[in-house]
Amino acid sequence: MRPMATTSSSDHRREVAAWRTARLAKLTSPDGWLAVVALEWLHDGDNPVVVPGSDVPVGSIEVDAGVASFHAAEGSGLTWDGKDLVGTVELHDDAGGEPTVLRKGPVSFHVIRRYGTLALRVRNGEAEAIRSFRGIEHYPVELGWRIEARFEPYEEGRTAEVGTVLGTPEIYPVPGAVAFAIEGEPYRLDVFLEDGESDLFVVFGDETNQSETFGGGRYLYTPQAGPDGIVVLDFNRAYNPPCAFTAHVTCPLPLPQNRLPVRVEAGEKRYGS
Repeated sequence: MRPMATTSSSDHRREVAAWRTARLAKLTSPDGWLAVVALEWLHDGDNPVVVPGSDVPVGSIEVDAGVASFHAAEGSGLTWDGKDLVGTVELHDDAGGEPTVLRKGPVSFHVIRRYGTLALRVRNGEAEAIRSFRGIEHYPVELGWRIEARFEPYEEGRTAEVGTVLGTPEIYPVPGAVAFAIEGEPYRLDVFLEDGESDLFVVFGDETNQSETFGGGRYLYTPQAGPDGIVVLDFNRAYNPPCAFTAHVTCPLPLPQNRLPVRVEAGEKRYGS
């Protein structure tokens, strides 16, 4: 396919700059990936919860038949939805939409569901990773890396077992692939469709992963195809996955067929390099 020519280079640079500003604001926010400081797997029964900055449990999470409930300790200082938390509250995990988030000062936590198991994700809005953040290097913005691709749908219900940085695979729906060309050579990437998301999720690797970009590949989102079957892959918006910033996450890795045998010199470079 051909590079998109529906916008000028200057307009495109402004669009990418605005996207990057929003991306970094989210990354460094108290609810961003740099704030993640712990991931604790939960077991059936009682799981005491001790938050950073405290030596005693603020309560406990009881897991029963895959459902988690939080029992607040007296004087825990926790809030839920902006109100003081007293007693017990059911903790909705992230598999069904927005999870229940409990907070104490700069610390927040909620339950996630991975591999059929529940875990507690803890964030600290005053984490050292946020205070020491100095930005992310990136390749120059090039309109030529904003590429038109053809969406090729698969049969309904197709899924893929996807490896993760933790070594345990996850299952992702695969609605199709996107077909495009780089310097005249044809390529295809399988795309995912995450729960609760409308955009297509692209997890890809390329030759820059060896030394310039994150070794586990990069991510990219694109709106679904319109009636003409065309999607736009703007590799200038390719970004580091959360596991480039914290070890306490479960990042999907590129499928073997999504490792491009070319250098994609666009988007974010390796963090901290």
